[in-house]
Amino acid sequence: MSFSPEEVERYARHLVLREIGGPGQQALKASRVLIVGAGGLGAPAALYLAAAGVGVLGLADDDTVGMSNLQRQVLYATEDIGRLKVDVASNRLADLNPHVQIEAHAVAVTADNAREVVSGYDLVLDGTDNFDVRFAVSDACVAEGKTLVSGAIGRWTGQVGVYPPGQACYRCLVPEAPPDAETCSAVGVVGALAGVIGSMMALEAIKLITGAGDPLAGRLFIYDALSAETRTVRLSKDPACPACGA
Repeated sequence: MSFSPEEVERYARHLVLREIGGPGQQALKASRVLIVGAGGLGAPAALYLAAAGVGVLGLADDDTVGMSNLQRQVLYATEDIGRLKVDVASNRLADLNPHVQIEAHAVAVTADNAREVVSGYDLVLDGTDNFDVRFAVSDACVAEGKTLVSGAIGRWTGQVGVYPPGQACYRCLVPEAPPDAETCSAVGVVGALAGVIGSMMALEAIKLITGAGDPLAGRLFIYDALSAETRTVRLSKDPACPACGA
């Protein structure tokens, strides 16, 4: 897979990077990545993956842009209020990098359609804030043998986990929705935190695609923005997990 002179200039900083180089950039160009949720986490992740030169970038979200989104969802502007997020995002990402093919899925991902949505992609990122959707996406990734990069934020805290096939899945970490689960609409979230965690999701995706470094496979990265502290915990596969267990 060759690059045009324009692509060589566009990806120059990757091409000279030892851990990516030509082979890694070719892997990015050949990859198909799906982002479920084009909101606070999906927006920065999509920007950086499109800029990085992912060949096909899918976006699955049935929501429209609202005024309260603009505090953290950096793909959108005031003039976009009321429009479908995937439509606005597709145009912005195509402007950023015309070499990336954007596939917009204006659908609500559910347990009924999740396998169909994720099946055509190599790697899946989930940035949604709904446990039913997270479970549906995780279960679909387990069933289809896809690696899942999952992110979550609330208040001042964020986390990123990577769940490869055969290792712990998201249900091993969260077997069921907590009865007292907080939502950003109820408790708030600092906008810049979405940029941090969404960018980390994109970074983990780039590492997975190019084979650079050590991804967060089987680990959960937790960031406390108020104290500027981080920690990483190991994830254990649950033998009794209804999705990936024996």
